[in-house]
Amino acid sequence: MGVLIARFLITALAFLMAAELVPGIEVASFYTALILAFFWGIIGLTIRPILLLLTLPINFLTFGLFTFIINGFLFWFLSTFVEGFTVDGFSSALLGAVIISIAVWLGGKLIKTIA
Repeated sequence: MGVLIARFLITALAFLMAAELVPGIEVASFYTALILAFFWGIIGLTIRPILLLLTLPINFLTFGLFTFIINGFLFWFLSTFVEGFTVDGFSSALLGAVIISIAVWLGGKLIKTIA
């Protein structure tokens, strides 16, 4: 249970970090970041696997790089229904999704070494 909470908090902090690093991304508060982390997890469990399966041929041809496009689209999609979270364009969404992916991956590695 502690690992799940730690990953959740790391994702929320990653959203705040993306908002600080990428022009065009705004997160209103830490509470908004927690909501974003929750929905990012839900989308990652439901919609993302379906999109990855549907785009498998394109992913194969691009050696998996199309996954970044999917993550960017899902990042931008979150901004349409989470109040207090704005993304100005797809390029900002793409860069924000890359930052979140890297931060969550590094956080997961950190959790594994600590736990």
